[in-house]
Amino acid sequence: MTTLTLEAVDYQAPDAQAKFVQSLRDTGFGVLKNHPIDQASVQQIYNQWQTWFDQDSAIKEQSLYNKGTQDGFFPARISETAKGFSQKDIKEYFHYYPWGQCPAEYQAVLDNYYQQTTDFAAQLLSWIEALSPSEVSAKFHEPLSNMIKGSDQSLLRVLHYPPLVGDEEAGAIRAAAHEDINLITILPAANEPGLQVQLKDGSWVDVPSDFGYLIINIGDMLQEASGGYFPSTSHRVINPEGADMSKSRISLPLFLHPRPDVVLSERHTAKSYLHERLTELGVI
Repeated sequence: MTTLTLEAVDYQAPDAQAKFVQSLRDTGFGVLKNHPIDQASVQQIYNQWQTWFDQDSAIKEQSLYNKGTQDGFFPARISETAKGFSQKDIKEYFHYYPWGQCPAEYQAVLDNYYQQTTDFAAQLLSWIEALSPSEVSAKFHEPLSNMIKGSDQSLLRVLHYPPLVGDEEAGAIRAAAHEDINLITILPAANEPGLQVQLKDGSWVDVPSDFGYLIINIGDMLQEASGGYFPSTSHRVINPEGADMSKSRISLPLFLHPRPDVVLSERHTAKSYLHERLTELGVI
């Protein structure tokens, strides 16, 4: 049996759409190269936010997250615990929404990236819908790209995985195995490797992390809307070894969320699904 691997699809190639959507169907993940997302702005965000995260904790906590709206800084002490795990992930992060809080000097670059990537997500969702079998696309209560139009729920998370110093909780890793809640997630390949996806046979494979690649994965909401046709696949970020333990890792996932009123299935709207999952995670 041939083992599935994740290979980057050339966005400019004539068969890009077919290869990309097939990869999502097979693994829940797709990787694009030669795409239109500006890599210079990605690098600028990495550089700016590394500086921000390197600040003293007391300064960072001046931007502590708002419990009701979930925008702002989440320190490591209140980081996420993945469903089914007891150890907190080894990470800290900042939640950015265009309407939410953000360090003033970083907002323009972050907002430009947010808007550009959200527009690109709409195109990718159109690809997914166009190449879904008719019995799958018939399940969509409205066009996939329309589900995120006008949504103020899509979340840009600036993640910082700090260097490992040896006193981490036993069994804790940077991000334990989990699935995303939203429709799709768009992630520029981070400045360090570590992201892995679980295949159908239970094995874990590395997601290509070449700088300039764009990683897209299916979330639970699209799995729900497609009746399971597109899988929301478990993924994790493992701890580095050797010299890489002393390196920070910045990651920049954009979680594309539908408007709360969007009907995903007979069981759920986007609002009810999100509330259910955040309650399971202990976030609310």
